[in-house]
Amino acid sequence: MENNQVIINADIEQGTINKNIYGHFAEHLGRGIYEGIWVGEESSIPNTNGIRNDVVAALKNINIPVIRWPGGCFADEYHWKDGIGPREGRKRMVNTHWGGLVENNHFGTHEFMMLCDMLGTEPYICGNVGSGTVQEMSEWVEYMTFDGESPMANWRQENGRQEPWKVKYFGVGNENWGCGGNMRPEYYADLYRRYQTYVRNYGDNKLYKIAGGANVDDYNWTEVLMREAGHMMDGLSIHYYTIPGDFWTGKGSATDFTEDEWAITMQRVLHTDELIRKHSNIMDKYDPGKRVGMIIDEWGTWFDAEPGTNPGFLYQQNTIRDALVAGVSLNIFNNHCDRVQMANIAQTVNVLQAMILTDGAKMILTPTYHVFEMYKVHQDAKKLAVDINVDSITSGGATIPQVSVSASKDKDGKVHISLCNLDNHADATFTLNLRGIVDPIHVAGRILTSEQMEARNTFEEPTVVEPTAFTGFIVDGHNLRITLPSKSVTLLAIES
Repeated sequence: MENNQVIINADIEQGTINKNIYGHFAEHLGRGIYEGIWVGEESSIPNTNGIRNDVVAALKNINIPVIRWPGGCFADEYHWKDGIGPREGRKRMVNTHWGGLVENNHFGTHEFMMLCDMLGTEPYICGNVGSGTVQEMSEWVEYMTFDGESPMANWRQENGRQEPWKVKYFGVGNENWGCGGNMRPEYYADLYRRYQTYVRNYGDNKLYKIAGGANVDDYNWTEVLMREAGHMMDGLSIHYYTIPGDFWTGKGSATDFTEDEWAITMQRVLHTDELIRKHSNIMDKYDPGKRVGMIIDEWGTWFDAEPGTNPGFLYQQNTIRDALVAGVSLNIFNNHCDRVQMANIAQTVNVLQAMILTDGAKMILTPTYHVFEMYKVHQDAKKLAVDINVDSITSGGATIPQVSVSASKDKDGKVHISLCNLDNHADATFTLNLRGIVDPIHVAGRILTSEQMEARNTFEEPTVVEPTAFTGFIVDGHNLRITLPSKSVTLLAIES
């Protein structure tokens, strides 16, 4: 294979890219729920039953397949019964994990399910193992999904919901190695076995049970969980954040960073591939048929909070660097679709690598939002075999590939190729060879890029980083000679 060539084998399908890889995460954290999604029915901000209309419209445009809620660390201090019934009577609570904010519990189970209905998305509920009881978790499932007469179903009906909801995805705890209880894997494996026993299926509602998995490269956690409880789970989670600095002493600025920090960020997002492969190898040992899905339900960039904001709110700006992290991550998830069955970026609005930022009634879309909008064509499409031989770039003592690629074919036979140029300075020029496509071919492209590596959208200038048409290619039969600008995310659509 010649140098600087990418081969797309359009006639070799390698499984289906689960749409849930494009999932999201909305935790009770900072202004993620309150102000970001929920403003209340009395707000002057246009809303439907308390949920912001502008945010719903924007999120509908990226076809969110699943949302994880209520946490995160928050899930293991959340007691669901405090968030139902007449809002004026709900208990107020202190969010001890995230900034000491006092919440009024006005956004609870009914409001979250209403949001999912508005978006046409599946709910992924994360239950409380850390500070909650088996009974509490069991009754939550009954409250949401039982179609019949029972104390919980009757209570749901009294609170205005006659029909049960359809709930497929249920997480039995979160980060139980840390904020979810500081447990050993052996202890959590036993707790998981116990709690999941009472997370029951009612009627035709079939739950997909997700066990709390490893922190980054804790391979022993995966080993113990798969050995002791793999046969009782449908999914096992993994959490990994891309952080250019040190988690405890300084993660780095979201907007004021050096070229070395750019390079470190790209190296660390590419590490995702190694983590998936190594955790997959352990899962394969106990589950060679790949029945248990890998659920990467927290991922994305994590920088120091925006100066002048509450550090416990995890509010950060979002640049073209974040867009590259999103594009590369999604390419990696697509390419591991045999095992990765869901991924949930952290988080949806106003927290970490958000899709949307709000300031009162104002709202802007981030570069990361635009990547999800471009990439939505991969949802439930067939993954195509790709062979890559491209230039490498060296920075900070590490060598990484300049270009990241994934490709898929949709139900209509259209091929989509997502390409990221990780280089901060240089264009990437290579041949894209399209095999297995009938002549003639028609090519269209879109690109997200910028002149400056710190480029971002602000409330004053909300359209600095937006997708535009991409024409940096020459078609020669089944070959495309492509030039990708530096720091860019590109999507090609190929039809014959």
